[in-house]
Amino acid sequence: MNTIAEIIEKARQFKGTVVLPEGMDPRVIKAACAVKDRGIAEPVVLGTAAEIADAEAKAGLSLAERGIKTVDYTSDPLGEELAAIYLEAWNRKESRKPPEKQKIIDAAAALKTLRTKRIYFGGMMVKTGRVHGLVAGSIASTGDMLRAAFHTIGTQPGTKLASSCFLMDLAKPTPAGDGTLAFADCAVNPNPTAEQLVDIAFASAQTFKALTGKEPRVAFLSYSTKGSAAGELVDKVRQAVEIAGPRFAEAGIAMDGEMQLDAALVKSVAELKNPGGAIQGDANVLVFPDLQAGNIGYKLVQRLAGAEAVGPVLQGLAKPLNDLSRGCSAEDIVGTVAIAMLQAKALES
Repeated sequence: MNTIAEIIEKARQFKGTVVLPEGMDPRVIKAACAVKDRGIAEPVVLGTAAEIADAEAKAGLSLAERGIKTVDYTSDPLGEELAAIYLEAWNRKESRKPPEKQKIIDAAAALKTLRTKRIYFGGMMVKTGRVHGLVAGSIASTGDMLRAAFHTIGTQPGTKLASSCFLMDLAKPTPAGDGTLAFADCAVNPNPTAEQLVDIAFASAQTFKALTGKEPRVAFLSYSTKGSAAGELVDKVRQAVEIAGPRFAEAGIAMDGEMQLDAALVKSVAELKNPGGAIQGDANVLVFPDLQAGNIGYKLVQRLAGAEAVGPVLQGLAKPLNDLSRGCSAEDIVGTVAIAMLQAKALES
């Protein structure tokens, strides 16, 4: 059983709920029906009656026949209730800024946002506990998704940054025997600071455990292992490791760095380059120093080593909101729903 199949099976046991805001997309209709039919989650689809009818016709499927709930975000009375909560949270946050930077809104503006931005409407459904998570992005851009996430759900306590990771389902296990690794951040933050690298690493460890059930072992990657090279790029990673120490120790998460990839994944190399280190070639969460390295790294493993890349998984948010590739298939949406459900389960535990 591959990684995504295992995730789907675990999600079925959670019996959660998910909102799919892009009800005008036939792929979303197909995914909603599959999620319902396979018992992965209880979906709620957002869209006008005309949008959903058109998408159903193109998909050759009926949501009503399966008892799948639909909500017209442009007119449903729920919008007024969600808008009031959105208004209060927005203005409370703005009031903490200097007066010249505040963007205070009124009730009409809050309601207009939710009536015209379906991701915001869905995000507020997640925030208020009406559903466990949100999956979108088959039409919306990643930028739209991230803005909606920040403005509705926000980040986890103690975390200022949303980030991403890929689960890499390897064709061949690592020398330590791991068949699945997490790579981060490969999709969101171009050049994170040392402090941001710590948030990325911590969130990735949480994601890895939530989705695989295995204990994370985190390696902060660099072109240097414990001082074997020097430079500004190495300094950033080294500083991140120093900052991460107390936080990871308190959480009981194994962590080490700065280290080269071979020391992170090959025991014999680790014994030479990193004797006595916390990670001895057995890392399963790899934290790249920047987006260029992370994006190149996951694509190399995907394209040349035949790994399946599951993601990107958005993380660090207070509740699950996950982004899709605009070229996604209906089955990709199904898998992402399962991921969101396991994230919700972990946040509740």
